[in-house]
Amino acid sequence: MRLELQPFKLVTDVAVPPSSTLDITPANRQKVELFPIPFSLDCGNAEGICKTVEDSENHSISNSSKSESVKLLEEAPKFGMTSVRGRRRDMEDAVSIQASFTTKNTSFFGVFDGHGCSHVAMKCRDRLHEIVNEEVEGFKEEKPVEWEETMKRSFIKMDKEVESCCVEGDNSSNCRCELKTPQCDAAGSTAVVAVVTPEKIVVSNCGDSRAVFCRNGVAIPLSSDHKPDRPDELLRIQKAGGRVIYWDGARVLGVLAMSRAIGDNYLKPFVIPEPDVTVTERTGEDECLILASDGLWDVVSNDTACGVVRMCLRARTPPSPPGSPSSDAAAARAATESSDKALLRCINSVDQVGPGQE
Repeated sequence: MRLELQPFKLVTDVAVPPSSTLDITPANRQKVELFPIPFSLDCGNAEGICKTVEDSENHSISNSSKSESVKLLEEAPKFGMTSVRGRRRDMEDAVSIQASFTTKNTSFFGVFDGHGCSHVAMKCRDRLHEIVNEEVEGFKEEKPVEWEETMKRSFIKMDKEVESCCVEGDNSSNCRCELKTPQCDAAGSTAVVAVVTPEKIVVSNCGDSRAVFCRNGVAIPLSSDHKPDRPDELLRIQKAGGRVIYWDGARVLGVLAMSRAIGDNYLKPFVIPEPDVTVTERTGEDECLILASDGLWDVVSNDTACGVVRMCLRARTPPSPPGSPSSDAAAARAATESSDKALLRCINSVDQVGPGQE
């Protein structure tokens, strides 16, 4: 088996206007224009790492880091990201980064690992943060946001939009399946999302992507992979009338190597879009948050990933301008180093869907 190393685009310290989407395609390098900040960034075909600092993530990564006092956190998180297509013919991953989300001091990070086709991950990239924002705006100022229910409703709405997109079609789509059945119904995406506020980190996960938090040098998983052979997931699938078949690993009906995802209409009700949600209070010992697809986690442990990120964040790297909610050189380097380590170990990695599908 030959490991094919694909080139990738790395963007650091670049601000992009709200209306644009930054497309980082491994096969194509293009000049990136600089714009004034603040900004809102959507990153397609990408992998990244983000950090929150006191002076101020086919596999995909995103990261958030350290503050001496949470009460002093008035800066938007710094982040870095990178992307590698791997051995597939099309890039099916996407990353959404909204540096100013709902309020100035709240940020949204999402990693979406598509399978079957790219349109579900791209749809999540373009719409999920907007859906979450609409849900959050439904709460009055005097009433705190109920994050668990808010994120669950948002993911289910996102799934319904993807389903209707397949039924009604979309003339603007240029994906491989062209939103035609039955190919469209066989496409889906994982979604791991972090909403970072000055006081909390809200992580929502659907699928086998993962969020790992580093606090005081200790790697803490904030999500649990939705694998078909996880005892509670296996029981749920069986109660719904489905089966988990072991074919090159545990797969729902012998096809999909995850038990939850957005899309995958043909596998409902065995594969569901409901996320697990965790809410973590922030402290002065917080260092970084890594969001990544299984392209990283299948070959790099939580501890190793956090170790690489901490090393890069502590390295002497020119800082971003104070107050700029932009990509950060140290965080971007952390994303690249993590990605390189995964590339060196991915020769024997397992595809997400069964033989005959991508």
